[in-house]
Amino acid sequence: MMAMKANPNPLSLSYSSTPFNRISIKKIHFLHHSQCRNLALGCSKNPISGSLNLDPSFSGSGSGSSKLDSLNDSVDAASTSASNAIDFLTLCHSLKTTKRKGWVNHAIKGSESIADHMYRMSLMALIAGDLPGVNRERCIKMAIVHDIAEAIVGDITPSDGVPKAEKSRREQAALTEMCKVLGGGMRAEEIKELWQEYENNASLEANLVKDFDKVEMILQALEYESEHGKVLDEFFLSTAGKFQTEIGKSWAAEIHSRRNARLGN
Repeated sequence: MMAMKANPNPLSLSYSSTPFNRISIKKIHFLHHSQCRNLALGCSKNPISGSLNLDPSFSGSGSGSSKLDSLNDSVDAASTSASNAIDFLTLCHSLKTTKRKGWVNHAIKGSESIADHMYRMSLMALIAGDLPGVNRERCIKMAIVHDIAEAIVGDITPSDGVPKAEKSRREQAALTEMCKVLGGGMRAEEIKELWQEYENNASLEANLVKDFDKVEMILQALEYESEHGKVLDEFFLSTAGKFQTEIGKSWAAEIHSRRNARLGN
């Protein structure tokens, strides 16, 4: 298999001669120690230098738990919720800084981040016309979370040679641990449900958001062609004939029409 290029994401899981799913405690120093251990446990099978060799029976509790038990329950619950939220959001910071690998591979300077891509997809869900049986709010939420696991695994592309099932497994493991960092509960379950629904293409909303994923990519390709004087055929060829909804087909056709006009076709 082709090895992944180095990813600037400090939490990226390597796909090299070293098994991918190893996270160093030093790289997630912003989390509480018990959360660091649990995150490493969920995404690690073999220890490496700087990482913990964890016992799967580890519960996350420590000798200081008796002190916490003495705190007022309501105050403790509130502080834990705030702490979990900020830890989760800090973990998601890499979505803003990790560049989409397809553009990096084409030497696009100042290319979009994973978060940039998800944001414009969310706008697509917001402005799209109403479709029978489609929940617009659910589409917006799904667009926001569909690539969220890449905060840990990075942007894995076909050029990396990672099998689809393996890619899904890595992202599922990362998402599970991210939801643990969030502290579980209703919102964490909603994120997991939305991600799985999208991954399985299991609803009308997932059909539409998957189309938006492709539409956003070819629109970005068209913009980079114009800005950088490049020809990015592969992005248009890889999505041709794969749109599932009328909105997706219509928007893709408009982008192709504008591209053909620019290229003089």
